[in-house]
Amino acid sequence: MTVRIGLIGAGGMGRAHVERIENELAGGRVVAVADLNLDAAKEVAEPLGATAYGSGAELIADPDVDAVLVATFGKVHAPDVIAAVEAGKYVLCEKPLATTPQDCIAIMEAEQKVGKKLVTVGFMRRFDPGYQEMRATLASGELGYATLVHCRHRNPSVPEGYVTRNMIDDTAIHEIDTCRYLLDEEIVSVRVDAPRSTSRRFDHLRDPLVLVARTESGVLIDDEVNVNIQFGYSIECELVMEAGTIRLGDQNTTVTRDSHGNRNPICRSHVDRFHTAFNQEVQQWIRAVERDEHTGSTSWDGYAATCVVDAALESLESDGREVTVSTIDKPAFYA
Repeated sequence: MTVRIGLIGAGGMGRAHVERIENELAGGRVVAVADLNLDAAKEVAEPLGATAYGSGAELIADPDVDAVLVATFGKVHAPDVIAAVEAGKYVLCEKPLATTPQDCIAIMEAEQKVGKKLVTVGFMRRFDPGYQEMRATLASGELGYATLVHCRHRNPSVPEGYVTRNMIDDTAIHEIDTCRYLLDEEIVSVRVDAPRSTSRRFDHLRDPLVLVARTESGVLIDDEVNVNIQFGYSIECELVMEAGTIRLGDQNTTVTRDSHGNRNPICRSHVDRFHTAFNQEVQQWIRAVERDEHTGSTSWDGYAATCVVDAALESLESDGREVTVSTIDKPAFYA
C-alpha cells in the first residue's frame, strides 16, 4: 500500500517534508498540496503530478487523500486538523498543535467524538537517537531517578519578524515537550527570567531568556533560549540523576585535529541537526497509517505543551513571576 498524503502548507517546512517523502522515505506519496497562496501550492504540486488546492478544506475532502500533513502556521492549525479528524483521516501536525489551550481541547474533543486517535504532533526530537538514549538510561533505573535537566537552545540568528513571545511558543516549546518525554511526567509550574540582552538582537527582542520549570515530582528544568548566538545552531541537554548524568553527544561524529586544536563542524539550523529525527518521525507515521494505527505524540501532548507555553508567556509578561500550569484532567482516552 502507498499512503496518499495531502500536504497543507507549501512553505519551507512543507517543502522539506515533500523532499523527504519523495526522495528518502518509503511507502508514501504526496498527491495533493494546499496553500492559501495557490501559486505556491501549484509550484510544489505540479512537479509531483499532484493536485493543487487553495484551501485545506478542499484537500481534506479529496477522496484520493488518505492522510494529511499540516505544515502551516500554528495559529491556523486547528480548523484543518479538526476537519481531517472528522473526515477520519490520520494527521501529522507540525508543532504547535495549536496556539491556545482552547483550540487544543477542541481537537481532542473531535478525536474523542470519532473514537479514534488520529493526530500525531510533530515533536520530532522524540525520534532523535540521543534523546532516546537519555530516556532509556533514566527508565533503566541504574542511575536512580532524575533531579535536574539542563537544556540549551541556541540559534545563530532569527529574522526580524521573530518576536520575544516566539522564544517561548516557537523555540522553547521543543524543550518543553522533550522534558515531558524524557521524564514521563507533567510540568506543573514555570517562570521566565530575562538576563542582560545581547547587542546582536533586533531592538524589539529580549534575548536571551531562561525558562525554569518544575515537574510533578519536583525535577527542576532550566532552558537557556539564545537565538542570536552567531556561531551556529547548538542544542544541548544534560539529564542529572542520583548516581550519574547523561548528556547529548556532540553534533557530528567527525572531529578535525590539527595545529588549531580539536574541532568539529557546527550545525546551522534544525534542518541539518535533526535530519535523521525528521525522517524517522515521518517514516514511522507513514507505516502506522498503512497499518491503521496511531503513532508518536498525541493531541494531549500538544495540549500539555501549549498549556506550559501559556504559563511561561504569563510569567514573561509579569517580570518573571512563577506561574502554575493550568490544565484539564487528562481524558482516559489519552491514558
